[in-house]
Amino acid sequence: MINKIELSKGTSIDIDKNNKRIVLGGGCFWGVDEYFKRMPGVVRTFVGYANGSSLGVSYEEVCTGWTGHVEVVFIEYDPKTIDLYHILKYFFKIIDPTINNRQGNDVGTQYRTGIYYIDEIDKKLIRLLLMESR
Repeated sequence: MINKIELSKGTSIDIDKNNKRIVLGGGCFWGVDEYFKRMPGVVRTFVGYANGSSLGVSYEEVCTGWTGHVEVVFIEYDPKTIDLYHILKYFFKIIDPTINNRQGNDVGTQYRTGIYYIDEIDKKLIRLLLMESR
C-alpha cells in the first residue's frame, strides 16, 4: 500500500500507507538527521528547508535569514515500532524548544525549533508535549 507525497515542487516520494510522517527543525539538520536515522522504527529521513518564502533555495540564501526557512528533517516512521510521543520525547532530549533562533552552537533564524505535522491528528499531542517542555 503505497502513497505518493510531495516534498517540494517537483520532488515526490513513495510512502507506505501504514507509516507516519513528521518534520522537525532543531538546529543543524545533519545532527538531527543522524540522531533519528539510527532510531529503531525510523524508516528513512530527508533533510531540507521548510516554512520559508520560496522554493528551491540554496544554503547560502537560507543563511542570510531573509528567506524565513528552517533547517528540517523529514522523518518517516513505523508506528508499530515507535510512536510520535517517543519521537518527540527523544527530540526534546537534543533540543530546547524555548530558545529562539538557536540550538547549541548553531545561531540564526534557520536554526529555530519547528514541528511541522502532516497528519492533523498529531496536532493535539504536539501541543501537549510543547507545553510540558516549558
